[in-house]
Amino acid sequence: MRLIVVVLIVLWPLLLSAQRIPRRAVRSQRTPESAIHAQQHKLDQVFRHVVDSYVDPVDLETQTEAAIRAMLSELDPHSAYLTAEEMARARESFNGAFSGIGIEFGILRDTLIVAYVLRDSPAERAGLMPNDRIVRIDTLPVVGLSRERVPELLRGAKGSKVHLEVVRQDTPERLHVEAIRSRIPIHTVDAAYLAAERTGYIKVNRFGHTTMEEFKRAFASLGEVDALILDLRGNSGGLLGQAVELAGFFLPRGTRIVSTEGRAVPSTPLCTTRDGDFIQGQVVILIDEESASGSEIVAGALQDWDRAWIIGRPSFGKGLVQRQFPLQDGSAIRLTIARYHTPSGRIIQRPYQPGHRKEYYRSHHQRRFLSPDSLTLNLPVYKTLRLGRNVYGGGGILPDQLIPADTTSPSPYLIELIDSGLVSQFGLDYLAHHRNELLVAYPTVEHFEKGFDPSDQLVDDLIQYADGQGIPCHQALDDRTQKWLRLRLRCDLARRLYGTEAAVRIMNHTEDVAYMSALEWLKAHPDHSDSDFLPEN
Repeated sequence: MRLIVVVLIVLWPLLLSAQRIPRRAVRSQRTPESAIHAQQHKLDQVFRHVVDSYVDPVDLETQTEAAIRAMLSELDPHSAYLTAEEMARARESFNGAFSGIGIEFGILRDTLIVAYVLRDSPAERAGLMPNDRIVRIDTLPVVGLSRERVPELLRGAKGSKVHLEVVRQDTPERLHVEAIRSRIPIHTVDAAYLAAERTGYIKVNRFGHTTMEEFKRAFASLGEVDALILDLRGNSGGLLGQAVELAGFFLPRGTRIVSTEGRAVPSTPLCTTRDGDFIQGQVVILIDEESASGSEIVAGALQDWDRAWIIGRPSFGKGLVQRQFPLQDGSAIRLTIARYHTPSGRIIQRPYQPGHRKEYYRSHHQRRFLSPDSLTLNLPVYKTLRLGRNVYGGGGILPDQLIPADTTSPSPYLIELIDSGLVSQFGLDYLAHHRNELLVAYPTVEHFEKGFDPSDQLVDDLIQYADGQGIPCHQALDDRTQKWLRLRLRCDLARRLYGTEAAVRIMNHTEDVAYMSALEWLKAHPDHSDSDFLPEN
C-alpha cells in the first residue's frame, strides 16, 4: 500500500494553492519555497513512474483518497478529509435543515414503519400517521432496503413530490400518498423545561447555524427564571461563532470568551459584542467525556469568569481549530491551523502523539473513572479571573464538582442488547399494537413519566424478542440489568410518543446523579447578586 502515499502528488498542489495565509504572520516560520518545490518534484516523479510503469492499471480516484487520508492521519487527530458525499451531509447537519417529508422511521423485519411524524411537516399534511408501513417510494419497492438508503429516497429538492404506497392497520386497501418536500429543521436544542421553581433546564446537542435562534426561543419559553442548568453532555461542538454567542448570553459586553493562536494564525481574542440576556442568575453547566470543542469553549469561559459551576466528568479535550479547504470535486480537507485558549490561558487541547489516532480517542475514556486527586495530579494550575479559584490545565475542562462514572460493569448481555438496537426495534413493534391505548392512558409526557413503568411481562417479552433475533439470555437478569432495560424502554417509548424532550426528561429524572447534583447545588446557592460583574480583559 505504499502506492497510496505516492499518489499524494494529486493533492499536493491543491493544498498549496488553498492556503491563503497572511504573510506577516508566517514570514519567519514558513517553509522555504525551494524545499516545497523539491518535495513536490520528488512526488511528481514517483507518481509518473507508478502511472506509466506499474504492472496493473491504477484506480487513481480510490488511491488518491486513500493517500489524502494517510497524509492527514500523520498530523493531529482532528485534521480530516471529507468526500463530496460527506461534505453534503456535514453541511446539512450544520445548516440546521434539509429538504424532506419529516418522519422518523424504523426498519422492522424488512418493513419500513413510520415511528414519528413531525408536526406541521409534509408527512403530516399528506396524512401519514405513526405505525403506517411504507411499502413503495415512487416506483421502488421498500422491502429489503437498508436504513441508509431510505433517507436518500425520501429527501430531495424543496417543492418536489414523492409518491408513497402505504399499508395502514385496519385499512383493507393500500393508501397512495403524495407528499411535497419542504424544509425540515434539524434541531440542536433537545429539551427545555422547568426543572424546579424558577430553575430552567436546556440541553444543546451541538452547535449549528440555528443554535442560538433555538436557544433564545427555548430560554424565553421557560418564563422568569433565576437559575439555569445548561446541559452540554454529549455535545461534540460545531460552529465556533455559535459557541461564542452562547457563552456571551451569560456575560457582559467586552468579555473575552476564547482566543486562537497558531503558526500561521496571529493571536486572536474573541469577545462579546453586547450584554448577554442572562448576566444575573445562577448557572450550572453539565459536561462529560463527549463534550468537546464548542462545548469546552462555553464551559471554559464561564468557569474562568466564575460565571458558572461546572458539574460532571472531564471533557474530551478537543481544542484545535480547523479551517476547511474545499477541493475541486466537492470534497474538502479540514486542516488544523491553531489552538484554542480559555480566558485564563488554559489550552483546551489535551496532549496527543501525531499518527496515533486510535490511542488518542481511546484514552479520553480512561479519565471517567479517576478520582479528583488523581485527575489534578501534576496538572498546571490557573486562577479564575474574578474569585481567584484554582482551575486546571492539561487539556479539556475539569469540572468544579466531579461525578465519576459508574464503575459497575454492565452485563455482556445488556451491552449486546443495546448495541444491537433491538430495544428500539422492540419498542417500535410494541407501539404498532399499543400506541393508541398508551396515548389514552397517558395523554401527556407528565402522565407517562409518573404512571408508566414497564411490567415484568413486558421485560420478559423483550427478552424473548431478543432471543428470537439471535441474542439469547442464558441466566436470570440481575436487578441492575432489569432496571436499565426498563429505563431504556421507557425513554424509547416516550421519545416515539411525545418527542425527544420526553426521553431527556425521563433520563434526567431517573438516577441522573449530575442532574440531581445541579439542582442541589442551585438550592444551596440561591444568591444571584455576585453574578453582576464587569469583565477584566
